[in-house]
Amino acid sequence: MAPGNGSFVTEFILMGLTDLPYLQLPLFCLFLVMYVVTVLGNLCLVTLIGLNSHLHTPMYFFLFNLSFIDLCYSSVFTPKMLTHFTSKKNMISYRGCMTQLYFFCFFAISEAYVLTSMAYDRYVAVCNPLLYNVVMSPKVCSSLMLASYLVSFLDTAAHTGCMLRLDFCDANTINHYLCDILPLLQLSCTSTYINELVVFIVEGINVIVPTVTIFVSYGFIVSSILRINSAEGRSKAFSTCSSHIVAVSLYFGSGAFMYLKPSSAGSMNEGKISSVFYTNVVPMMNPFIYSLRNKDIKLAVRKTLSKRQF
Repeated sequence: MAPGNGSFVTEFILMGLTDLPYLQLPLFCLFLVMYVVTVLGNLCLVTLIGLNSHLHTPMYFFLFNLSFIDLCYSSVFTPKMLTHFTSKKNMISYRGCMTQLYFFCFFAISEAYVLTSMAYDRYVAVCNPLLYNVVMSPKVCSSLMLASYLVSFLDTAAHTGCMLRLDFCDANTINHYLCDILPLLQLSCTSTYINELVVFIVEGINVIVPTVTIFVSYGFIVSSILRINSAEGRSKAFSTCSSHIVAVSLYFGSGAFMYLKPSSAGSMNEGKISSVFYTNVVPMMNPFIYSLRNKDIKLAVRKTLSKRQF
């Protein structure tokens, strides 16, 4: 019996992405490569930003936090996910499942608000460049990040607290590759009305508020860009915005598809595919999105390599 829960289930079985034997090895190799790229890419960004003083600006402060979150986020579930491809049954204890659920929700919500803070940073940089250093002061940046983590903590506590009150009597097979909210709700033998209400309200706020904030910010950005006389200046500004928009669209789009719709067995199978985008693809792509065409990052790489050679 799970302590403090009154549940007969002491461990769960994670079904994973698929139960087809011939797909296990290819999927293992695919997600192993993705995980290694994610860890190396985000670790490199964290290291570069930390070591190079010219990157100690608001934009890279948020990027540092985004990379750190992606690094932790992908490490919450990917190692366990990889073991599923090499074992017949992928077991996880009740406490391990609740712990994974907590940190998964915490880093997922944190990423949403960091992306929102980055959109606000770009808005100030484009629309109020003369006041940028005043508006985006170190105190403001730290306050934005603290608020992001605080909101994540409170929302995650609500989700996990509601989950701990449920009983799991007989069914213990989770139709997912991680301990997520909706698959767990399908296993409960007690009423999940409160949990579903909390999911709808909390996730609705965490999708709608950041999304509206981001689109309003970019509305002002586009308006300012269109007033730029130089074609080269407009192109450069649009290029910078497009990278962030791509990351935001992938992350919020897949998240909304997973959580803001009625749950069923069929939709859960679709949701697993959708969740791959915001759990695996986005954390892997973010370092490339924000660094491949970034002259500051390239300069930091050259400086770091030249120091090491010296």
